[in-house]
Amino acid sequence: MAKHTNPDMEGATPGQLYVVATPIGNLGDISHRAIKTLREVDLIACEDTRHTKKLCRHLDIATPLSSYFREKEQSKSEQLVEQLKKGKNIALVSDAGTPGLSDPGAVLVRKARDAGISIEAIAGPSALAAALSIAGLTGSSFYFGGFPPANKNERKEFFKQLVALPCPLIFYEAPHRILSSLRDMQEQFGDRQTQLFRELTKIHEECIKDSLAGLQERLSTGVKGELVLIVQGAELSTPKPENLDALLLWYRDEMHSSLKDAVANISRDLGLPRSQVYKLALQVWKETL
Repeated sequence: MAKHTNPDMEGATPGQLYVVATPIGNLGDISHRAIKTLREVDLIACEDTRHTKKLCRHLDIATPLSSYFREKEQSKSEQLVEQLKKGKNIALVSDAGTPGLSDPGAVLVRKARDAGISIEAIAGPSALAAALSIAGLTGSSFYFGGFPPANKNERKEFFKQLVALPCPLIFYEAPHRILSSLRDMQEQFGDRQTQLFRELTKIHEECIKDSLAGLQERLSTGVKGELVLIVQGAELSTPKPENLDALLLWYRDEMHSSLKDAVANISRDLGLPRSQVYKLALQVWKETL
């Protein structure tokens, strides 16, 4: 990594932006490459200078810090891009984990790329990856929702849009909102099975497996620490057939409907006389018992 002795000179070679992952709990998880980068850049842009100062003090890093928090992302990113253009090398970090994953960072990365700045990922800790690695999920797909909206109505609508997704649903959540989110999830998803990961990589790391209702009961007295929630996806069902005989069997075997409910639904959906559907349903039910 080259240092530029006069970054303000006209025509200086542009600097480089490094997106650096930092520990989510255990300080031993930071990589040698991340430490080297943080020491050699001209500036560290961080979500909270107070938090990053502690990390730098622990690692004996004296690089200047500059705050880069979500409320000032637009204006601060423009200032940082100007410094990059003038030749400064800048490292971007969040309070914990990988910048840009539910943390500030995406705006600066996009503007730097648009300005032709070289961007390099210094990979490392991520609460999302850590939770997935010990969740025991066998499928390869999942949905990552980050932090659900804080507003109750927006949160309910957010969950409502995810009801039919068949893959695991993964969220971050704060301790003071976890019970509200669990209640809203149960209202929209039903009482699905869930894994809650708390304090990943820290001394009191914990995984709690339970239903959404069970988790609410277990956390009713409060919970501390950073939380990652993995909720079971919607169960895939066999597509509804068009043939009337097969449709009756579908209601019975796939939807576990009673004969009466199956007749009512089919009669309503297809506009057929209920007596006609009922007569056929009796034959199908009897023939396949």
